[in-house]
Amino acid sequence: MAQVTLYTRPFCGFCAQALSLLSEKGAEVIEIEAGFDPDKRREMVSRSGASTFPQIFVGETHIGGCDELMELDRLGKLDAMLEA
Repeated sequence: MAQVTLYTRPFCGFCAQALSLLSEKGAEVIEIEAGFDPDKRREMVSRSGASTFPQIFVGETHIGGCDELMELDRLGKLDAMLEA
């Protein structure tokens, strides 16, 4: 199963929703709390080009945020990405 990296911030409902879905899928998730860590936040923006939370990577592929994750799941594409 592909490794998933999530850049999150505390008390973020979208972050919690993304983590919940990935947990249901049995994904191996590395959570990087970047909300209050300027270095981690810069890393997130550098990797993703975005400053909103969460930012999600499947392997090295940036898929976007929670909305994009949910859309991939609705389209039936998320499981295949996680299995790669």
